Amino acid sequence: MRRSRRGLLAAAAFAFGYVVYVYLALPDVRVFATANPETTAFMQLRVNEAADQGRRFAIRQRWVPYARISPHLKRAVIVAEDAAFFDHDGIDLEEIKASLERNWDDGRFTRGASTITQQLAKNLYLSPTRNPVRKLRELFITRRLEASLSKRRILEIYLNMIEWGDGIFGCEAAARAYFGKNAVDLSREEAALLAAAIINPRELNPGHPTKRLLRRQQIVLRRMGTG
Repeated sequence: MRRSRRGLLAAAAFAFGYVVYVYLALPDVRVFATANPETTAFMQLRVNEAADQGRRFAIRQRWVPYARISPHLKRAVIVAEDAAFFDHDGIDLEEIKASLERNWDDGRFTRGASTITQQLAKNLYLSPTRNPVRKLRELFITRRLEASLSKRRILEIYLNMIEWGDGIFGCEAAARAYFGKNAVDLSREEAALLAAAIINPRELNPGHPTKRLLRRQQIVLRRMGTG
């Protein structure tokens, strides 16, 4: 019994120490209050993948300020990815509960519950792999982003840096690649297409939408309402 208790205490101490280590090793996100990211972990991942495959690869990304992004796109992305974005502190507990219930019913992991801030944390610093350590780091970085940046700034960075196709990152590059226009000029329907493609940006092409993407676009448009 004593050995068992000592073992549990040792395991708990190790776990606590590891969590503290992970927290202390987190990046300082405060710099993004005034400076724009120049690259992300996902960009570097795609560069490395292309190099491993021996193919040429160029990143298309152009930063635009929040005011130069279509309000249709801002709304479309929020309703598609994180409807409670302006109400939670980076982690949507209600969505996590719904995700767990859905996954339990399915008997496997089929639905995520990542907020826009969590997605930004992952894109900036982490990999797409799913493991407890990466998820722990994601949650810690998410809380730092929420504590250091305004919601508007988080959304601005997210829309400028997320992947929207093979080598296409950010809304300005996506708007030009798929619709031949600037992000500020996107229509409601174009914005819904872009938002609908976020779930799988290298497979779903807003410039040549499949039936699946068009169905998702209609869902996004209904959530956007008529405003």
